[in-house]
Amino acid sequence: MTTMQHYGFTWTDPDGTPRASAVAYDRISADHRRRELETAGVTDIEEVPVGPGELPAPKA
Repeated sequence: MTTMQHYGFTWTDPDGTPRASAVAYDRISADHRRRELETAGVTDIEEVPVGPGELPAPKA
């Protein structure tokens, strides 16, 4: 049985607001999303492995 790994992200917007992904991404989509976040100028990007039905929480 093969288990697919999914990923979420946490980051900080340029205005200092902590954010977290509202969806989970497969590997290819996570790589694409990271590039989007980097292009948007966000900081403190952290990739978080998530399980089925899980999403990361924003950093406090």
